[in-house]
Amino acid sequence: MSTFTYYILDVFTEKKYAGNQLAVFRQAGELSSDAMQKIAREVNYSETTFILSDEQINGGFDVRIFTPNEEVPFAGHPTLGTAHIIHSKIIQGKSKDIILNLKVGQIPVTFSEDGYSWMKQIQPVFGHQHDAQRLAGVIGLDFSEIDPRFPIQEVSTGLPFFIVPLKNIAALKKAKIDTGKYFDFIKHTLAKGILVFCPETHEPQNDISVRVFVDYYGVPEDPATGSGNGCLAGYLVKYRFFGKEAINVRTEQGYEIGRPSLLLLKAEQSGEYINIYVGGKSILVAQGEFI
Repeated sequence: MSTFTYYILDVFTEKKYAGNQLAVFRQAGELSSDAMQKIAREVNYSETTFILSDEQINGGFDVRIFTPNEEVPFAGHPTLGTAHIIHSKIIQGKSKDIILNLKVGQIPVTFSEDGYSWMKQIQPVFGHQHDAQRLAGVIGLDFSEIDPRFPIQEVSTGLPFFIVPLKNIAALKKAKIDTGKYFDFIKHTLAKGILVFCPETHEPQNDISVRVFVDYYGVPEDPATGSGNGCLAGYLVKYRFFGKEAINVRTEQGYEIGRPSLLLLKAEQSGEYINIYVGGKSILVAQGEFI
């Protein structure tokens, strides 16, 4: 078996050892799907990505994304982190615009001079709404701690999530998945991840606090979730959470598990469409060879 160069990054953070960890494998096209899954399980981060070739195909780079349990068509921090490796290691900064060819389609990523990169997510799909009483039991909260002004709804920009509005940060901190109720609940739903949020924050410069639970994918709690926050951005615009048809907000996540993260969300209503951009920084932590 060949050796493969890999990189470890922290994504959606301003400094090392925070944000969401990501392993990126380069020139991995000869690996089988089974081998990729085994490597992702060995690494055991929320996601591991595989850049199949250093050469572009149809204007983009072919990339596959795996959780410890299965391949997924799209995920946020793997998209930004993998784009960072392509930008810095493969094309060596020759273009500020990169396209990743993912299972969900082509996702563009743009690099700005301030060190942030931005991905444009596909149009959000708003799915089924769900009963707050039942969801409260799944996430270990009292019914009264869920904000009744907004729906609990499945939303997808390539990977579906339940979006659950909470009243305050006390409820956010208290949330804890009842795994039995959780797996029973998701048996017949497209969404598997649960994103809870509130308008109170740990840090005064931020606008919103988020936690994401994804036991289905082998990750009890995710420290920074670009795909889920993209869904949230569409939700915030659709339901005018901030009273406006456009948002530009700072989202914090991961504080409850010791991996504080910062995600930047921009979204706006344009006719029947909602344009969504999720931004953040990626920091290289290590590199080596897998043998």
